[in-house]
Amino acid sequence: MSKENGIYVANAPVSYGAFEVTVGIDPNVPDGLALLDAVAKAGYEGIDLGPVGYLGVGAELGKRLGDRGLGLAGAYIEFSYHESASVDAMLPELDAMLDTFDAVQPFISAPAPRPTIADAGSKARHAAPGSGARNPESGLSDAQWNEFAIGMNRVVQRCRARGYEPTLHCETGSYLESTAEIERALSLSDVGVCLETGHQLLGGGDINDFLHKWISRINQVHLKDVTLSIFDGILKDGAGSSAIWAREAFPRLGEGDFGVPTFVQNLIQSGYQGWLVVEQDSFPKTEERFAQAIEDQAINRKYLAGLGL
Repeated sequence: MSKENGIYVANAPVSYGAFEVTVGIDPNVPDGLALLDAVAKAGYEGIDLGPVGYLGVGAELGKRLGDRGLGLAGAYIEFSYHESASVDAMLPELDAMLDTFDAVQPFISAPAPRPTIADAGSKARHAAPGSGARNPESGLSDAQWNEFAIGMNRVVQRCRARGYEPTLHCETGSYLESTAEIERALSLSDVGVCLETGHQLLGGGDINDFLHKWISRINQVHLKDVTLSIFDGILKDGAGSSAIWAREAFPRLGEGDFGVPTFVQNLIQSGYQGWLVVEQDSFPKTEERFAQAIEDQAINRKYLAGLGL
């Protein structure tokens, strides 16, 4: 599998409403094989892992991917980096994730998957999304940032020892929301960073400026569009970060407030190479909405093809 511009477009199970709070719980969630078929039919080159076991396990997953010409873009995992005991507790989950990466490698020929390492945040942060920019005092203290650096670099080195280069992911409700927080973390490590257009925009960031400034460190892209009026409503109502998904603040590409065409042009011109994962996080509640999610992802792929990806 090769791409002329070096950018490989993947999707993620969460775009289909398949994540930890729906898989195995809501009977309308498409099963793993059906989702892989939908991703391949839509023309994506890869998929993120999603909930452990959902798409398959070990060599079984590798064969399913290989049979459909799909690569594995990565997998998401959260740590409370500033709490050493919490980092210790999550390391077995990281190792299991990397074991999955090892198992699928013989079956795929796309770029290697990225361990997508995020900060877990706190109840207070998740209750007040966007606090990183709107209330900087709610962030970590200098002492906590020192512990954060130790924990983050432990995780980075563990990934590298297994042969995988991680990518640092920002998330609404975490301690990596605002551009200042993301850049502080990058100053504490040589880890690569995931340019996450949706969450960085909600955190008050300038996506194209960040792309230009940090292109040498960007080693993964998660592409979302955003409806800012929905997020404004969430803030006005005092709702928590989960409302971002429940109220569908991330629409189909090109239908929100983020200038996707300009960003894609800038990304191609930047020389970025690697995975670009389309994410339209949603929390479907009906069979019809799950079916719509499958259609939405096919539309998203055609939209990006029209932009040269």
